[in-house]
Amino acid sequence: MRILVYPHDMAIGGSQLNAVDLAAAVRDRGHWVGVIGQPGSLQSHISERGLEFIELPPPGRRPSPRVIGAIRKVAEDRNIDVIHGYEWPPALEAAIASRGRRATAVATVLSMSVAPFIPYDLPLLVGTEQILEVERSRGRTATGLMEPPIDITVNSPEADLNVGEFATKWGLATECMTVVIVSRLANEMKLEGILTAIDAVGSRRDSPPVQLLIVGTGPAAEQVRRHANKANQKAGRRCVILAGEMQDPRCAYAVADVVLGMGSSALRGMAFGKPVIVQGESGYWRTVTERSLPDFLWQGWYGAGPEASQGASRLLSELEPLLRQEALRNHLGEFSLLTLRDRFSLDAAAERQIDFYDNAISHFADGRGTLAAEVAAGTRFVAYKGARLLARLRRATVADDFNARPVARTAADEPRTVVAR
Repeated sequence: MRILVYPHDMAIGGSQLNAVDLAAAVRDRGHWVGVIGQPGSLQSHISERGLEFIELPPPGRRPSPRVIGAIRKVAEDRNIDVIHGYEWPPALEAAIASRGRRATAVATVLSMSVAPFIPYDLPLLVGTEQILEVERSRGRTATGLMEPPIDITVNSPEADLNVGEFATKWGLATECMTVVIVSRLANEMKLEGILTAIDAVGSRRDSPPVQLLIVGTGPAAEQVRRHANKANQKAGRRCVILAGEMQDPRCAYAVADVVLGMGSSALRGMAFGKPVIVQGESGYWRTVTERSLPDFLWQGWYGAGPEASQGASRLLSELEPLLRQEALRNHLGEFSLLTLRDRFSLDAAAERQIDFYDNAISHFADGRGTLAAEVAAGTRFVAYKGARLLARLRRATVADDFNARPVARTAADEPRTVVAR
């Protein structure tokens, strides 16, 4: 097969890294794979994986006719079989570009909910069992599960990393326990938990002392910086360290005593054999244990708590036993590592991805969806844009991100069905 992979943008983030790592793994199994998109910091990761990057024009409004035309030309010039869009704008642009053409469009949505205007007959992969069940109940006919895959060769306790040099560079105190967050500093989903972690560490006075290392950047970076400065001033020491964006954050995971995170970041912490506390919203924090694992396998590496104001106390209640008990850290780190290797390996994901491509081609070989599905999707898209315009006219906050409306926040009590492997 000849495949174009289209990440939703070229910033460093979980969905984008998964797209590139999985593309390289599919390429290693004998297929040609290229990555398309606008220039950005992800290009270095694409180059490291030995994949060709094909530049698209700036999009403007999404879906972008200019981008759709460019995708269509690349697909025709290179005899592409599959155009794989990640998240809703690339998914729509891939679907429109493939209409009536040789290439078949497929999509992956790793956000915590699926945009309703993605056509229901577009072959779609989602990241959690809960979202899979919800989308199938809504009538999506070609939907499957692709939990975020992790390359356990490069993300491993055995990886050759200069952790000592890293710790020295960032001034990590040897007498402190190190808690690590690797995250995009985004307003949706991420910010509440990051600020809560800063507050929790900044207010803690018990032994052992703790330092919080935050790796990442994004639109909320300045707010995070101000919050960290206040916490450090209150504590009278440098208890929060902001390291900014890293092309390769593996040393941050490796140096951690405890990892805080959601989604792929939580899984990468597990790959390094670290105890992980999963971050959510509305005060949600929960440690990965034998007891909590079934919930995470159902709802994803995220959760919704009762109230944001309880976040710091809930985080500290999860964190304190890990800080004080080395045996517990070691046990849960080993459990995390075994779980990750058993269920989330990149090799197994690549085989499932290839099967998904084959099935999509066989069922949608002409590159066209049904007219009814396209009309219905278009109607839902117009309604979505209309609602956003109305919100702006009312000066309400508008979030262009389906992470802002997670399925897990409103469907926590649904019956649970484990998807067979």
